Amino acid sequence: MNTLQQLRNGELAGARRLQLNCGLTEFPREIFALADSLEILDLSGNALTALPDDLPRLHKLRVIFCSNNPFTELPAVLGRCPQLDMVGFKSCRIESVPAAALPEKLRWLILTDNVVAELPSAIGRCSRLQKLMLAGNRLTALPAELAECGNLELLRIAANRLTALPDWLFALPRLSWLAYAGNPFCENLLAVAVERIDWAELTLGEKLGEGASGVIHRAGWQAGETTQPVAVKLFKGALTSDGLPQSEMHACLVAGEHPNLIPVLGRIAEHPDNVDGLVMALIGHGFKNLAGPPSLESCTRDVYVADPAFNLDATLRLAHGIAAAAAHLHAQGVAHGDLYAHNILHLEDGTALLGDFGAASPVDRGDAAQALALERIEVRAFGCLLEELLARCRPAVDAEKTAKMLGELQLHCADEAPERRPLFAEIEAKLAQLVAMNSPNPGDSAMFAAQVLS
Repeated sequence: MNTLQQLRNGELAGARRLQLNCGLTEFPREIFALADSLEILDLSGNALTALPDDLPRLHKLRVIFCSNNPFTELPAVLGRCPQLDMVGFKSCRIESVPAAALPEKLRWLILTDNVVAELPSAIGRCSRLQKLMLAGNRLTALPAELAECGNLELLRIAANRLTALPDWLFALPRLSWLAYAGNPFCENLLAVAVERIDWAELTLGEKLGEGASGVIHRAGWQAGETTQPVAVKLFKGALTSDGLPQSEMHACLVAGEHPNLIPVLGRIAEHPDNVDGLVMALIGHGFKNLAGPPSLESCTRDVYVADPAFNLDATLRLAHGIAAAAAHLHAQGVAHGDLYAHNILHLEDGTALLGDFGAASPVDRGDAAQALALERIEVRAFGCLLEELLARCRPAVDAEKTAKMLGELQLHCADEAPERRPLFAEIEAKLAQLVAMNSPNPGDSAMFAAQVLS
């Protein structure tokens, strides 16, 4: 974090990134001294209500964050910033989004946790828009013009006041990651009976991790005479960029058991502070995240460590496991909504677990056409995952045919005509065939394929 005094002293000359969090009530004019270099400006956590009319003087500005400021309107001046492609105004008090506030090059718009009731039809002119985050507002409908945003890949509309998903949504050619739980039309779709585990039976240990929706601890569960090692996730109870923690908890419980999902053992009862929580199986040592989340530059695509290399056998087994998990979820009436490498834990041999249900949404299995359309959106996310894996896979010479077939499957999954994409059951079966073809032990391969296809 930079300081205003550093800026005034000229110590930040030539800076490409500036972050000021110091109780600002007005935009510091000293920032314009960085006009020839500044690309990323973060003024989150201040007391700003407006931006200056001459903001476009920052002619290299690509990214602006003004979250946690009491803005009531998205500043119209943003639309005149020539290079601006990422705008973040999370947790403000925004009621109005003027058409003039949308920059021509807009790629990523964050308006999570505001009070926006309507978006301008002009958003349809944002042809580069890839990521639109609107969870926790007061939207009753989406503008039909959004259908013109053919590059839109990630859409978060959870916890609004939507009464239905519009039909045009399912025809968007690149939409891959969708979250819509917590809207009136799907309130009653995630009812589930589940074992309740008394808080008094749990002993919390070290913190294992923390995400937007909650904190995960190692714990001991005193079940009768024995103490079982488990993981406990305690939800923060606040809206996240993906939606409501309550929706995440329900989706985890509805998901049920599957070898490629982390088992949920029960829901916490009688917490002294009424905190919601889940008790889950403790994952063994050796598992690690497949990738890191998207960066400002990659926008919708995950970031991998430098030059990772996966052998074809591990790639196929990992892909098969995730496809199987996704097929299971949709059969249970759950769309994961965030099928990404950064939400996958894996071992070197291709064993994989799909986690993080923060963006999960209920699927109405009674509406067969919509259920299939929602599944095909998730299939494109799987196609993106396959593309990333293939780019880092080093198949042996004698396995090039199998790798080519995997590449063809990836293209099928990523087809920009959603109705032409396969469903997860078909993908799972095809991957089982490829695992069998690639295995050095024909007997094991035949047994694997028979088990999966039965």
